Amino acid sequence: MTSVENRARLVLGNWKMHGNLAENAALLTELRAADAARHCEIGICVPFPYLAQAASALTGSSVSWGAQDVSAHDKGAYTGEVSGAMLKEFGCRWALAGHSERRVLHGETDEIVAAKAQAALAAGLTPVVCVGESLADREAGNTLTVIERQLKPVLALGAEAVSRVVLAYEPVWAIGTGRTASPEQAQEVHGAIRAALRALGAAQVQVLYGGSVKAANAASLFAMTDIDGALVGGASLVAEEFLRIAAI
Repeated sequence: MTSVENRARLVLGNWKMHGNLAENAALLTELRAADAARHCEIGICVPFPYLAQAASALTGSSVSWGAQDVSAHDKGAYTGEVSGAMLKEFGCRWALAGHSERRVLHGETDEIVAAKAQAALAAGLTPVVCVGESLADREAGNTLTVIERQLKPVLALGAEAVSRVVLAYEPVWAIGTGRTASPEQAQEVHGAIRAALRALGAAQVQVLYGGSVKAANAASLFAMTDIDGALVGGASLVAEEFLRIAAI
């Protein structure tokens, strides 16, 4: 299925810090066996230690894989960092950048997130840049101002670079809380993001919604004009649920 402007549906799973070798093997086997990719493009972003396992299980399938973070640096004395080139060696297609948990727990600024996106692009990866407002921001009526601020250094990379990026809107107050933005709330933000992309000349960029996405609410979200898919958290750890989302 595609949305307007020939934007393909994309459903990405973010495993966060979950999994072990045995559980992963079962989940990866189910994902590989499914035919969900005929409905949309699907991928998973796994913890760094499991990239080799994902690559081994999914190579030759229609399911792509990636990482949950990427360094802004190519190489050097950056203990604990993982470069885009390293991820590429494991067959990664995706690299998340700026997930709210990274922004909050690790103090990642908008400029750092843009630098990570740029580094991912240089390594031949597709960065998935996450933006989203806190509950306090939303209640203060500052949602669109926050999103504009977060996007500004990314859009400053230019139309050619941005055209190779995926964006994900994840309202912080809806991540892992069981609360979900209404389709209309999500569309308001996605519409504003789309307008900024169109002004840049990159209207074809996919913009995903994330924040307690489940099979039960995905269809109403996907019905919105500017929502091109989902970045799925907890539901991506259950193959049946994740594949139901991908099959919508």
